[in-house]
Amino acid sequence: MKPVREGKETEFEVRTFDAKMSPDEYRSLPKNPLYFILDNLRSAFNVGSIFRIGDILRIQGLLLCGCTAAPPNQRLRKTSMGTVDYVQWRYFQKTIDAVDHLHETGVAVWAAETTSASKRYNGLAYPKNVAIVLGNEALGVSKEVLKVCDEIIEIPIFGYKNSLNVAAACAVIGFKALELWGNDQERSA
Repeated sequence: MKPVREGKETEFEVRTFDAKMSPDEYRSLPKNPLYFILDNLRSAFNVGSIFRIGDILRIQGLLLCGCTAAPPNQRLRKTSMGTVDYVQWRYFQKTIDAVDHLHETGVAVWAAETTSASKRYNGLAYPKNVAIVLGNEALGVSKEVLKVCDEIIEIPIFGYKNSLNVAAACAVIGFKALELWGNDQERSA
């Protein structure tokens, strides 16, 4: 059996470093017009993972609602690998208030949920300046919130479970938005 990379360029560097910048320098970088609203997420580990995804996608911000873990929280900080210091976030007692806040500022709000009215996440043009509501790990996005969202999208599910892990869903939808917007901005080191 021959090596997979035989005859190909074999000199390359595996990037293993974080960007060298302060939180203030990071905040001054251009952000993608994307927000995530976390509707009563119970797991600080999922929230920490979403902070990391938010950093990678360089989003506008996270809106943490209800019982969703918020900084300072050691489990969240550990899982986020320090990105809680870089990603803008705001806490709302009620998710509906976060949705209303973004609607008032002209941001479209979509929910990611499996419903009879959902549209496939990859079959739509995402508006620039959109927030995606991600729901509770057991109960999903509340019906009260679904009723005020501009669109409901879903990631097709082909297995036994009815839903994807919330952090995984965040990554799938976030990268789809950037792909559709033609985002090719480079990382600043």
